[in-house]
Amino acid sequence: MQKKKIKELLQGEPQDNVTVFGWVRTLRDQKSFAFIEINDGSTFGNLQIVLDSQCPNFVYLIKELTTGASVRVMGKLIKSPGKNQALELRASEIEIIGPCNAEKYPLQKKRHSFEYLRTIAHLRPRTNTQGAVLRVRNALAFATHLFFQKKGFLYLQTPIITGSDCEGGGEMFRVTTLDHNKPEKDFFGKATFLTVSGQLEAEIAACALSDVYTFGPTFRAENSNTSRHLAEFWMIEPEMAFADLQDDIACAEEYVQFTVQYALENCKEDMAFFDQHIDKGVLTRLENILKEPFAKVPYTEAIEILKKASKNFEFPVGWGMDLQSEHERFLAEEHYQKPVVVTDYPKHIKAFYMRSNDDGKTVAAMDILVPKLGELIGGSQREERLDVLEEKIKECKLNRTDYWWYLELREYGTVPHAGFGLGFERLVQFVTGVENIRDAIPFPRYPSHCEF
Repeated sequence: MQKKKIKELLQGEPQDNVTVFGWVRTLRDQKSFAFIEINDGSTFGNLQIVLDSQCPNFVYLIKELTTGASVRVMGKLIKSPGKNQALELRASEIEIIGPCNAEKYPLQKKRHSFEYLRTIAHLRPRTNTQGAVLRVRNALAFATHLFFQKKGFLYLQTPIITGSDCEGGGEMFRVTTLDHNKPEKDFFGKATFLTVSGQLEAEIAACALSDVYTFGPTFRAENSNTSRHLAEFWMIEPEMAFADLQDDIACAEEYVQFTVQYALENCKEDMAFFDQHIDKGVLTRLENILKEPFAKVPYTEAIEILKKASKNFEFPVGWGMDLQSEHERFLAEEHYQKPVVVTDYPKHIKAFYMRSNDDGKTVAAMDILVPKLGELIGGSQREERLDVLEEKIKECKLNRTDYWWYLELREYGTVPHAGFGLGFERLVQFVTGVENIRDAIPFPRYPSHCEF
């Protein structure tokens, strides 16, 4: 039995002896014949099945075929006389593989809220919206590997369990099999955590292989119930040896444009759906970022722009503050009206590993801010000078012994290097236009919620 995906059939030509599988979306009974639309998730569009009274078990099928049922259909793919589809499948045989109780089925023929769909995450991939999100997510993941592989980066798998805190924020999930108060007797003989970033390990590889990238799950134990935060999410983190902040910015900008273009070219039906039903104007916004370079502005200048703005911000603006979402979105949406790269942040609001600038007040850091979302990417040139790095670890009150290996990289053939981190779900949000990050990942993890 050679089955065909619906995507392949809809893009092909009429043919005999077709076998296709899928789930029933709709059924219209016209007494002596019926129109059934099925979908297998391979594409946004449904395949119309024409079932007439000559088909075996016609009466039984009309009665038992309901929305949600899984089926195997055999027949002939022909040109459709209807206006809504180019091809349709004239069924010679239909088998109901898995029946579905239409009255109990949680996905009824109406528009369901995103909040409700999160409670049935085991079924929401069958909806138009979540199916489209997952296909675009797949395309963006594929484009990520394609981009870095084309540029000669090596894909690195970094550990999920770690003994160090990359960000120094302390908001980490503890991994233990014993009493929290006796880490020396625990499985690893020390306190261990779920990783917040693969960056430090990526730096190890970059200092031998030059250009590497990670793409894996990361975890933050932030008690944040917002539309922008998850406790478990995926991070893309390239690391480049013999590179400075400008190289970092160039790579990040090129990456965003490449992945956006890939999604626009390879997910046209899904993107048209998002533009029409989820975020009107998302196609225009994405197409515009491909046309010209991102804006660039130093943090100090960005603060002056915000101070002069006629907008009343909830959080007061002043030099030394960390930009809030409202500030980020104002810069990207209203002032520049396109993605903007903010550079050279005050050192006290950034991580210990970022390279100190000559002014002694700022670090060689950058954030890429985009319309509708705010921060998409955060990156920096890393501090390659041993003495400076040791002093910063001390200033941040981190335990030097936890970073002995990180410091040794600066002793043995240190090099200027840079990298960035991108929360993959935020990229999915940006491209699809979904408002809540919990709808950009199949099984969201957030405070008081770890279902499925």
